[in-house]
Amino acid sequence: MASPPDTGGDDAVPAGAFVPGAGSPGEVFRAFLKLGLTSFGGPVAHLGYFRDELVQRRRWIDEAGYADLVALCQFLPGPASSQVGFSLGVLRGGGLLGGLAAWSAFTLPSALLLLAFALGAAVFSGPVGTGLLHGLKLVAVAVVAQAVWGMARSLTPDRERASIALGAVLLVVAVGGSVGQVGAILLGGIAGLVLCRGAPTAAVGHLAFPVSRRAGAAALVLFAAFLLLPPLLKGATGAQAVALFDAFYRSGALVFGGGHVVLPLLRAEVVDPGWVDPGAFLAGYGAAQAVPGPLFTFAAYLGAVMGPAPNGVAGSVIALLAIFLPGTLLVYGALPYWDAFRTRPLAQAAMRGTNAAVVGILGAALYDPVWTSAVLSPRDFALALTGFVLLTVWKAPPWAVVLLIAACSVLLGVA
Repeated sequence: MASPPDTGGDDAVPAGAFVPGAGSPGEVFRAFLKLGLTSFGGPVAHLGYFRDELVQRRRWIDEAGYADLVALCQFLPGPASSQVGFSLGVLRGGGLLGGLAAWSAFTLPSALLLLAFALGAAVFSGPVGTGLLHGLKLVAVAVVAQAVWGMARSLTPDRERASIALGAVLLVVAVGGSVGQVGAILLGGIAGLVLCRGAPTAAVGHLAFPVSRRAGAAALVLFAAFLLLPPLLKGATGAQAVALFDAFYRSGALVFGGGHVVLPLLRAEVVDPGWVDPGAFLAGYGAAQAVPGPLFTFAAYLGAVMGPAPNGVAGSVIALLAIFLPGTLLVYGALPYWDAFRTRPLAQAAMRGTNAAVVGILGAALYDPVWTSAVLSPRDFALALTGFVLLTVWKAPPWAVVLLIAACSVLLGVA
């Protein structure tokens, strides 16, 4: 059972109050700024942080609706966790302003840190920096494990859905990458049509996003225009600013799941033509692991260290906006059609299967890359388990667990 919401502040929402637009862009910004400052560990961990803060504590959306939204964003190209956050901002904040508030608050902390790193403010070095980075990875293990545990209890309550989740794990392990993830969701939906045809759920609490179909269609047209026009303008004008926008927009438009998957595309776009030195690329990638928020903000660093102008702050802004824009346009275009689809009986059966598949995908990610990159010794296991118990049993706030586990990792690394 989900923990009761915090009723001690203005932002707390009573249980069951899944009302689109019931909040404000300001409330959304404050909630996501907290997440932007504390959400370490990559896109899978971010989904765990979102679930703890926005599903369980603030009650902006219920568990099934959240899983449906995760499945939708896994289908679309772009940074999945940022798309989920943007969509929750649209839902809670009453439309586009709420979505932009969520995106900016979640993205800007890491983008500014990486811009500072590009300009020479490197702070994550030496044994203390190494210990801190490793501690943040261990926190991600605890957060993802908590998310998998909680979602499995509510979304795989029977043998059929548990089997679909297991099948998703097997497929992701066998195939790997975004192909395995998207394939697991597709097959999960097909399996749901066959195995999960129960009575349709009531329409109470359904998620009607405050986005008109006209606005959604306009977003999809803009997505296609920004994909097709910059290459033509680049060839006609030779402008480096257009080439920079085009390189990062195409990288954001062609990657599924986001996170580390985008790195090979970015390397091909900026290292191969000589815009960024290979050593500088790797240094920025290392810094991106040490900051909270989405890994796509690595673009802010790359835009700043570019050889050809625009670079510096101007290049950072162009690269950052360009890489996030396609995924944001796609999810905004899909939202007005999504609720009508998910309330149909056959769609509900398919979504039961895809929700179970999402649990399996998160379970596979818990092992690789989250566990394999963080738990390297018995001490690491003990710290990760401590974080898991603090989150699930003691209901400790994630930011407190981040501080505690990171501090313990630094002390153990220095000792």
